[in-house]
Amino acid sequence: MSKKTADLKEIECCEVNQIHEDLLEIVESGMPDENELYDLAELFKVFGDSTRIRILFVLFKSQVCVCDLAKELNMTQSAVSHQLKILKQNKLVKSMRVGKSVFYSLEDEHVYNIIAQGMEHIRE
Repeated sequence: MSKKTADLKEIECCEVNQIHEDLLEIVESGMPDENELYDLAELFKVFGDSTRIRILFVLFKSQVCVCDLAKELNMTQSAVSHQLKILKQNKLVKSMRVGKSVFYSLEDEHVYNIIAQGMEHIRE
């Protein structure tokens, strides 16, 4: 038996089908609308790629240009640019042109906090 199958057998279910309307009212009053939930799920999909996570970790330390990122991550500039485009579209990084170079940095402190909390969670 696989670990996943064993874990599923450990999930406990109610022995009776009883709806607790008072609890559901509390839940429904604080539930975001469907569009917000969709946008949140899409944001977390962006974090589902290890290359993008690696890029964000570099940007935690310093703003850098695509050339720097490519060298640090041992990737082509084209591959890094593709990932930066996704990160920028999702408002996780921002860019600034300095002469002939374009430097990238985190959009704001929220990005750092999301990753830091994720790291804290997996290290528990």
